[in-house]
Amino acid sequence: ALDTEFVMQFCKDNQIRAYKFKGEALKVAKEEKLTVEQAARKVRYGVFETVIKKGLVDKIALAHHQNDQAETVLLNIIRGAGLNGARGMEPVRDGVYIRPLLNTPREEIMSYIDEYSLEYVEDETNQDTTYARNYIRNIIMPALRKQFKAVDKNIVNFSKICATDDDYINSQIDLGLLIETKDYTKIPLTYFYQNESIVNRVLMRVLARFTHQDIERKHLKMMREFAVEANNGSTINLPMKIKVSKEYEYITIGQFKKKNLEGEHVFKKGRTILDGYGTIRILESKVRTEPKLHQHIIDATKMPAGAVWRYRQEGDIFSPLNMGGTKKLKDYFIDKKVPQRMRDNIPVLAVGNRILLIADIEISDELKVTDDTVRFYKINYEKDLI
Repeated sequence: ALDTEFVMQFCKDNQIRAYKFKGEALKVAKEEKLTVEQAARKVRYGVFETVIKKGLVDKIALAHHQNDQAETVLLNIIRGAGLNGARGMEPVRDGVYIRPLLNTPREEIMSYIDEYSLEYVEDETNQDTTYARNYIRNIIMPALRKQFKAVDKNIVNFSKICATDDDYINSQIDLGLLIETKDYTKIPLTYFYQNESIVNRVLMRVLARFTHQDIERKHLKMMREFAVEANNGSTINLPMKIKVSKEYEYITIGQFKKKNLEGEHVFKKGRTILDGYGTIRILESKVRTEPKLHQHIIDATKMPAGAVWRYRQEGDIFSPLNMGGTKKLKDYFIDKKVPQRMRDNIPVLAVGNRILLIADIEISDELKVTDDTVRFYKINYEKDLI
């Protein structure tokens, strides 16, 4: 492209180190069902993140100016954005992305170019009004400027007011009770009885962990209503493969991957790896100790022959430790408030339909240690993050 050649030649003439990358925005747009604009932005920022991670640069300077900011704010408002969108672009983001010209009008930049007779090129796609931003830039903003001379400056001033108000509301948010793992975040239901502005911002911060795409207000409304009205164990799907589940006193949001949970593993000492769960290590000992975190200790002499590690099945029954009596495994999970999405991911040690142990949760009364126990199995659980 002409602009690429111009930049590379300029850098060569001025002894500036330059890197050239090529991205396939059309392919990304098709594969990920994005607009070409969204896909191009994703490809562009993917390149930026790559050069930062490789240590080639420590800052990325972006060329947005005041007119770009006005266009961005207006476009966000037209698309239905709230305060966060109305604040527009930030002068500094993540301590890496900087926009030194954000408060400089385009007219000043062009005057500087004329004064010093600088050569420049215009992006060849800038005149294509099929793109939303170009339609705002080439059709809407010129019409507004004819009627309102200071429209760019006034829109930018409005964005700064929105940013101030947005910052204050964000300062009132307490995220201290959220529970985060690699794959999901749990939000206490009590959060959803706060002011709608607070709830929306909590949800947007959580969702930002899983997607860089803008979340529509209809999805925020759906999640607020789901948290208050849905039955326990219910699930809804959002775009970008995000699932939202109601799990007792929490709403869980994440991208849950389907795991390979088939097969059985014979109970044995040493290491057993269970796909989709993690590693179970079993040591035999004649010394009695108190169980540590993520460990069970059972009476080794009470282990029946034929015990296998597997995942739950219909008809499984369990006799909880020191409870007296037997219940369905499903009912035990309900009593213990184990989230429904996790129940199929928890290994059990079983003989037939009789559950001897639920991994990292509880042993059956059948295997409990007593004062007469002389041989122990120490079972340690090293779980993958799920």
